[in-house]
Amino acid sequence: MNQKHTVPLHTLVDELDLIVCHPSSEYEKILLGNQDVNRPALQFAGFYDYFDPDRVQIVGKVEMTYLASLSPERRREAISTLFERHPVAIILAHHMDPSEEFMEAAQKYNIPLLRSALNTSELLAQVVIQLRQHLAPRITMHGVLMEIHGEGVLITGDSGIGKSETAMALLKRGHRLIADDAVEIKRISHNSLIGSAPELIRYFMELRGIGVIDARHIFGIGAVKPEQYIDLVVHFELWDDKKAYDRLGLDPEYTEILDVKLPYNCIPVRPGRNLGAILELAAMNNREKKMGYNAARALVERHDKMLLEGEF
Repeated sequence: MNQKHTVPLHTLVDELDLIVCHPSSEYEKILLGNQDVNRPALQFAGFYDYFDPDRVQIVGKVEMTYLASLSPERRREAISTLFERHPVAIILAHHMDPSEEFMEAAQKYNIPLLRSALNTSELLAQVVIQLRQHLAPRITMHGVLMEIHGEGVLITGDSGIGKSETAMALLKRGHRLIADDAVEIKRISHNSLIGSAPELIRYFMELRGIGVIDARHIFGIGAVKPEQYIDLVVHFELWDDKKAYDRLGLDPEYTEILDVKLPYNCIPVRPGRNLGAILELAAMNNREKKMGYNAARALVERHDKMLLEGEF
């Protein structure tokens, strides 16, 4: 989790259709490692007590209007002072053409100068979204990730317990596969995880006794999905007659992945249990709970009400 991730600057340029006004000699080697961005209005005014050059700098109409109000000498100095701090990249919004001062400073200090057709707010939001996707903390877990009735369900359990077979049954019921065997999980916000499959094994499934199949080719493009938010974790374990399993679900259980707390169900597995149908119910039940309805609590409240009214 503590591993530092980076993304090449040219990847961001391609994804956001940015125009390169000045690439810098190291353009292909520049790596972005900070999810935050900065609008350098305060910097143009001379405030550098708190400035991080690793942040992408976004210049909008506010900054340009301020610079236009300065004398030519002061404007050149303000722009040059920003560039000499060697920010990782500077993007001009609103399709604004870089002025002579911007081009001179970019060439002098060898800083990438880019341009976008987006307005400032939209550009800032898109840059942050892309950086968070690429730089998010991540882990790879053994398991299966399915979309069931709109809920992202991560299925975990020991190898051979039936995760892939259950996924196959769910595919036949019309649900969608995201990843089988290995699930790459990213934390894209303080309370959101998104899962996908490694590129090498995307949409492939391994079934003991049959071998490897391609779910996309067998079930069609509508049966697979490249990524999915994770809403519920379901753990398969072999049925233990000596263990007391929760039969009401009154007290919700949770597990943590990348410091994000997720609803958790432990499903005991034994011959004859229809795990596909059980997971469908688990997904729908989790969705109901998010919408404010808990069947177990409703049953207890009905029981207590009938006791008070003397109906037992």
